Amino acid sequence: METQQLGKTGIFVSAIGLGAMPMSIYDRPPESQSVQVIHRALDLGITFVDTADSYCKDESDKHHNERLIHKALSSYQGDVSQVIVATKGGLMRPNQTWVRNGNPEHLRQTIRVSFEALGGEEPIDLWQYHSPDPQYTVAESLAPVKEAVQNGLIRFVGVSNFSVEQIKQAREVVDIVSVQNQYNPWERQPERDGVLQYCEQEELTFLPWSPFGGSRRHKNLEDIPAIAQLAKQKGVSVYCIVLAWLRSKSSCILPIPGASKIYSIEDSIRAVDVKLSEAEVRKIDQQT
Repeated sequence: METQQLGKTGIFVSAIGLGAMPMSIYDRPPESQSVQVIHRALDLGITFVDTADSYCKDESDKHHNERLIHKALSSYQGDVSQVIVATKGGLMRPNQTWVRNGNPEHLRQTIRVSFEALGGEEPIDLWQYHSPDPQYTVAESLAPVKEAVQNGLIRFVGVSNFSVEQIKQAREVVDIVSVQNQYNPWERQPERDGVLQYCEQEELTFLPWSPFGGSRRHKNLEDIPAIAQLAKQKGVSVYCIVLAWLRSKSSCILPIPGASKIYSIEDSIRAVDVKLSEAEVRKIDQQT
């Protein structure tokens, strides 16, 4: 498996990660199936798994995905010492909605629960502030995160859904190694607002969430001529083409496609070997 460095940590992870959210929300698969998917991802060389305390059905189900990942890693027969689990905190799930909560005391508490959900023995590999809450300054919300780093609960810190200015504010409080914002062929905000360029410049890993554009876009990938044609020419799925498109945009990008079925993660892995020319990338850009 091709690898890339996580920020400037000196730690290298797989060039494609596993987004574990589909295993814990709404119509989640049976737990045994999810464990098999995670195990298959590890078999294929994936060493980066993305989760969050809010990947669950609702508040009564909080931290479900983190516990699932810990169970899968604990039952895996191979070596998991190089696996990096990246979790997030700062979103609530009342009635299956998504509500920001940057209250420092809440973050302090959820970090502790995440630490325990992921095993409670080693620091959380990467903890990310899920989305800035306008009721609190970035510095206020990240104060307990800095404490958690100092107290050995968190190893590395990232941010999610942040602007360049907010990333800079975060870096004044604690070292940041990654940024996770929405990015796909239809959502190019990171190109326009400078976040992607800033991550390249500062050597921060960029994790694009919703790489296939959500459920509506996900179903219509075949309708985009450039993507469909390239998939046929290169003998791969349209999803591989989208992941290859993302990787072609910057060396700092680490795609984290979601999966709840074995064939999905097996397919995503194939994107590592798909190379797109500048002309092919431009063609996709023009049609999306």
